[in-house]
Amino acid sequence: MVKNYLKDKENTKEFYSGKNIFVTGCAGTIGSELIKQLIYLKPNKIIAIDNNETELFFLIEQYKNHENINFFICDIRDKEKLKFLMKGCDYVFHGAALKHVVLGEYNPSDIVKTNLIGLQNVIESAIETSVKKVLFMSSDKAVNPTNAMGASKLMGEKLITAANNFQNYGGTVFCSVRFGNVIGSRGSVVPIFINQLKNNSNLTITDANMTRFLMTKEESVNLILNSMVIAQGAEIFILKMNAVKIVDLAEAIIEELATFFNRKNVELTFIGGKPGEKLFEELLSEEEAGHSIEFKNFYCILPAFKSIYSKSSAYRYVEKIIKEKIVNKIASNTVGLLSKENIKKYYIKYLKEKIKEFI
Repeated sequence: MVKNYLKDKENTKEFYSGKNIFVTGCAGTIGSELIKQLIYLKPNKIIAIDNNETELFFLIEQYKNHENINFFICDIRDKEKLKFLMKGCDYVFHGAALKHVVLGEYNPSDIVKTNLIGLQNVIESAIETSVKKVLFMSSDKAVNPTNAMGASKLMGEKLITAANNFQNYGGTVFCSVRFGNVIGSRGSVVPIFINQLKNNSNLTITDANMTRFLMTKEESVNLILNSMVIAQGAEIFILKMNAVKIVDLAEAIIEELATFFNRKNVELTFIGGKPGEKLFEELLSEEEAGHSIEFKNFYCILPAFKSIYSKSSAYRYVEKIIKEKIVNKIASNTVGLLSKENIKKYYIKYLKEKIKEFI
């Protein structure tokens, strides 16, 4: 169930056509998919950075026939190089971050250096080079965080929101998108399950009651591209996602993909929670719900003090608003969970098409 709800919109194509685009974290799951989709929108130039030398090399090979894409080794901790490369760009997509929860628990100082100081470098560079819009990629782990990575994403959202205020009228517009778990992304549970099938192991589950919101990388990039178009300042955009029980996802993978690896009688092994890990995730907190609106395909958290962060206190969108106010918080343990059959229908079918990417 991949939602390609904006690819054919003429206003989206017009928005990106002929523009100079800057992408951080281009070698990651989302960054590489973003590059792929941006090409079809015919920008003038794409400047893409990452600190992963090997993956950058592969991207250069992949896009060697595209003269308008330039890849650079650059760490967002290096503000001077960041600002130098960003000059002349219209829009910035900021995806570079340390994202692994457990590693973040053991290395919180690095989370601060990359996810906060690095983000502030992006903000200041964008303002100083007169970028038109900046989009920050956040996570549902920012809602009531229980780990260093989630806390950094929450603070990152606050930095992005505040950035709309620390400049003159008519300056750079800053907004955020909040992701759920991107199915198949590096370090996520799906590649772990598939590798366990491949390596003749049982599938490991931390807790039988764990639930998560799922989205595909195509859906996440659609959200990114659409949000950049309609952003007016300080919003947080959130895709409407399905929630699943991780046990059901694991069983669906066993039932549908075990034969691909000639596996029989695969079992689940429960190993207990990891440091900083939550049993469920939240898309919207109760406080945020009070100043959020709902569109057909996504939610939008408006700033609590609109007049401070937006160039206009009235947020007006081309997209049709379904609800002017969301009453309750949205969490993966309170919404309807996708059945195992629907997991197979929507996600296992998708995984079968992508299986070569995981092995």
